[in-house]
Amino acid sequence: MLRALAINGSPSKDGNTGFLLSIIMEKLSKDGIKTKTIQIGGANLHGCRACWRCARTKDKRCDYRDDIFNSILTDVMEADALILGTPCYFGGMSSEMKAFIDRVGLVSMNNNRFLRHKVGAAVIAERREGAGSTQSAIHHMFLMNEMVIPGSIYWNFGMGMSKEEIVKDEATLLNMVNLSQNISWLLKKIHAE
Repeated sequence: MLRALAINGSPSKDGNTGFLLSIIMEKLSKDGIKTKTIQIGGANLHGCRACWRCARTKDKRCDYRDDIFNSILTDVMEADALILGTPCYFGGMSSEMKAFIDRVGLVSMNNNRFLRHKVGAAVIAERREGAGSTQSAIHHMFLMNEMVIPGSIYWNFGMGMSKEEIVKDEATLLNMVNLSQNISWLLKKIHAE
């Protein structure tokens, strides 16, 4: 069975980022893809310490085991699609998401590139601006790990201060549905026998 894993980098579990991810995951689930969402926003997750021990040990783990990072890696490796959601803070992603992409990218690159050929999508909740650079930063990690990024009918952003604003934005809702359709289509093409 195909698997999609969403990582919510917002400390507000049921906020705008969580709402956008829920649209995608609900549609993927209805399309027969097994889904799971992991909450990292607000969790104990520190940045990469550039020790490079993951390159020496080759055990598909980060050598620092004092936070939640290694407990997430099994789900990441088992997933066929990785959907990373983050709010936009001062033109960038949440600190937890930045810590996650730096570490998962490096551990993957040093362990037979376990992210290679997985589908990767970035979803950003913003108030007014900054989502483009945030999405680009996440895409850089995807591309450096040989992941496949699906397109959609617009950028994968939701704009609004509150969930009530995003819920009323039909273009955002249609884009999230279209993105989920493209993730599903791409997964099935990649894994066709």
